[in-house]
Amino acid sequence: MILQRRLQGRRALVTGASRGIGRAVAVRFAREGATVAINYNGSRQAAEDALDAVREETQRIGGTADQHRIIQADISDEHSALAMFDDILHDWGRLDILVNNAGIQSEAESHLYSIAEYHRILSVDLTGALVCSQAAIRHFLSRPGGGAIINCSSVHEIIPKPGFVAYSISKGGLGNLTRTLALEYADRGIRVNAVAPGAILTDINAAWKDDQAARAKVESHIPMGRAGEPEEIAAVFAFLASNDASYVTGQTLYACGGVSLYADFKVNWAS
Repeated sequence: MILQRRLQGRRALVTGASRGIGRAVAVRFAREGATVAINYNGSRQAAEDALDAVREETQRIGGTADQHRIIQADISDEHSALAMFDDILHDWGRLDILVNNAGIQSEAESHLYSIAEYHRILSVDLTGALVCSQAAIRHFLSRPGGGAIINCSSVHEIIPKPGFVAYSISKGGLGNLTRTLALEYADRGIRVNAVAPGAILTDINAAWKDDQAARAKVESHIPMGRAGEPEEIAAVFAFLASNDASYVTGQTLYACGGVSLYADFKVNWAS
């Protein structure tokens, strides 16, 4: 398949991009011509592996791969996140696309959920996205051309997730963060959207993705009958980052195989 280089000449920062959806987004952006900064906070080796994949993709399309980079930062820490932007802007001089992908989750019954753990989850999944968005918007406003922000939400932006109360709150908040920023800056050339994946074959779903029986149980709840691949989600991010989505802002695009369609109602049990 021949892809258009819709992101040619643009510079993108993807948070939490050492693995999973973030890595797939970084590779897809490189395939479409973007220069990519891969943010990580854990394994440097995983980030370097992702960087290798991004560079290989750029070389495959005949581009120059030496400006791609990795950058360590804990986006739950405001000073660390802002230092990341200072570093990237000092290095590149310009940023055009921010993908707020970094996210974590943990499970416990809601009445027993630790408030300290609640703050830990929200500091990454929601507050970190706000801090990064603020830094990106300040830069976008400082020069002509606007910019694009794309948040990685979840079907749990609208579907409750019992046992994951902090994660559910963070994704619901991320949806309204997306809409609020989109409305506030729509007339200044800044587009803000979100992608809401469903069950995707990434490390965060390791509990079921490599277990045949567990995976079959998960997929039985998905109208399309299968879990999604990270590359399928990355394609949605690429669309929203590109000029193909030039008149799209404030939207959450659900890429979930139909999970957000309330699959139980496929069979008429209520009427």
